[in-house]
Amino acid sequence: MVVTGVQPSAIDSAMMGLGWDLPDAVSVRHTIDPVAQVLTRVVSDATGPVERAHIPLEHACISCALREDVLPTLDRLARDGRWRTIVAGLPTGAEAHQLTGVLSQDSRLAKRLKVSALVASLDGTRLVDDLLGDALLHEHGWHTGPDDDRGIGEVACSQVELADVVLVSGAGETGSVTGTDSGTDSGIDSGIGREAVDLVAALARPDARLVLGAERLDAAALVSGRHPYRAARRWSDPLECAPVPPLLGSTAWRVELSSPRPFHPERMLEQVETLGAGPFRSRGVFWLPTRPREVQEWGGAGGQLSIGTRGEWGRQTPTTRLVITGLSPQPTDLAGAFEDLLLTHEEALLERPRWRVLEDGLEPWLGDIRDVA
Repeated sequence: MVVTGVQPSAIDSAMMGLGWDLPDAVSVRHTIDPVAQVLTRVVSDATGPVERAHIPLEHACISCALREDVLPTLDRLARDGRWRTIVAGLPTGAEAHQLTGVLSQDSRLAKRLKVSALVASLDGTRLVDDLLGDALLHEHGWHTGPDDDRGIGEVACSQVELADVVLVSGAGETGSVTGTDSGTDSGIDSGIGREAVDLVAALARPDARLVLGAERLDAAALVSGRHPYRAARRWSDPLECAPVPPLLGSTAWRVELSSPRPFHPERMLEQVETLGAGPFRSRGVFWLPTRPREVQEWGGAGGQLSIGTRGEWGRQTPTTRLVITGLSPQPTDLAGAFEDLLLTHEEALLERPRWRVLEDGLEPWLGDIRDVA
């Protein structure tokens, strides 16, 4: 079982609740000191602490932590034989897609390890702020390294979108376990509010579960399940995501914008804030006429936006697609702003030679243009 979060206390609360209910489990908590660039591993079970270690990292980042200690430790604990279940708390701000990807593809590790459930643990006292606010991880000391300038909202939303269970604690919870697709009334009296519950329901996979309070986690049920890797990717991965269902009777809103046309690089530079800034979550993929072979990924929340090159389209048809989610009132100009960023049909037909350039102004985010032929 894997626990993620953007606040250390939220992760620790979830792990404590799960460990208490699973006496035959071992807990392993990894944390990163972004200044000293040291990874700390603490292993404990029902008898108390088992081991504690400090591992210097060449680069303080999630990928290095996974490669150098998280995966080797999980494999070692699975081989030990003393425990039936491992509760793994990833470093604060870590997203679990790399871990679940490795465990789904590495047949050697898969013989001993399976992800029974992926839990995103959030603080109910600041739920909307964490998901849609503009604060950065490093402003709270929750970053993984000196170059980690990610927004809390972008990371928290990504964790919720991938999770099987969204745990919300610390807001005087009185609700019970609910499905995110089964209505939101059970959260109204929970202390976190109708809007917060609706927002989580809009972001999370439709079959994910919302749990109000760590004491209400059904640890036995979670251990007996299995994280649906492919279904989670279809929901959370912008490149694989199927059309999203409509939101009915919700205070949250969701807009899907798509086109076979690329973004105009100059207009994107000038007008990107119209779609990237604001108290909402946006994610998707796009392409550019100056970089026609490359998949460009878009992800942001609360006015913080990240773009980067994902890979190549290969046999896939290039497309531009964004899914934007927020709370009422919904901006009225999103569709128009999206259309303004796209190449017009005339530009696509008449200006094709223009796009064979050495630079398009997006090099600081996307790197150099590799193919100008």
